[in-house]
Amino acid sequence: MVTADSKAMRVISPNSSPPISAAGNALAQLLAKKRPLVMGVLNVTPDSFFAGSRFPEPQAAIGHARRLVAEGADILDVGAESTRPYGGAVPVDSEEERARLASILPEVIALGVPVSIDTLKGRTAAWAVDLGAAIVNDVWGLQRDPEMAGIAADRGVPIIVMHNRHKADPAIDIISDVTAFFQRSLELAARSGIRHDRIVLDPGIGFGKTAEQSVTCIARLDTWRGFGLPLLVGASRKRFIQSIVPSEPADRLGGSVAAHLLAVENGAAIVRVHDVAATVQALAVTAAIRRAR
Repeated sequence: MVTADSKAMRVISPNSSPPISAAGNALAQLLAKKRPLVMGVLNVTPDSFFAGSRFPEPQAAIGHARRLVAEGADILDVGAESTRPYGGAVPVDSEEERARLASILPEVIALGVPVSIDTLKGRTAAWAVDLGAAIVNDVWGLQRDPEMAGIAADRGVPIIVMHNRHKADPAIDIISDVTAFFQRSLELAARSGIRHDRIVLDPGIGFGKTAEQSVTCIARLDTWRGFGLPLLVGASRKRFIQSIVPSEPADRLGGSVAAHLLAVENGAAIVRVHDVAATVQALAVTAAIRRAR
């Protein structure tokens, strides 16, 4: 059945559009491996929602980055401002954000794994890409900082467009809301000259969503395959797991792995995780069992 949403998706991104494939594009080279990619989280912040992912001290942050690479991370997602999907984040300006990253980011880039800069500020994204970051991860999907789209276009880097809302609204149809958000973001990207094949879509699990809406986004992830773009899911340690099995962030590894395995089954090309080793192992075992069928 063709819905109004699917028609709109085809206007912006026909189903015949190829996946990311540009030469020299680090993300394209990873996606060419034809397996789910694991993005490891490196938070250079004192206030991330999961205490186990706070690495504000440079040596600890660099050591954790090395550990994530050794565990099999395909991408390192480095952020210096907590966006805490459940509120309570302390905003920092671009200068502070860059100061937190200055002694860490070059060392992490030198590890040789593509680095994504997790920021909602265009100025920080430009600085990080000029240092060698290969991907921009914008948690407001080009709809917060008006400079972000132009910066991504000028530098030719892939950009992750994440859905976000200022506040969860239990009354909305979250699938339609995410779809409309993606459509707006893709229009902004097109006007700025971002190559369509350099965009990744992320429904933003936990961001501006109730627990039920987050579950729905994972369950119906294949809705957005019609955009013809890679999909990313970051469900790691998030609160929707607590709504199913009462637990604190430190006790949500099992739920995180389960969510990411199902996300991959439903079309995710990339999963963003705190626990790289466990996720890599789970994906490998799942793939082996599937091959043996």
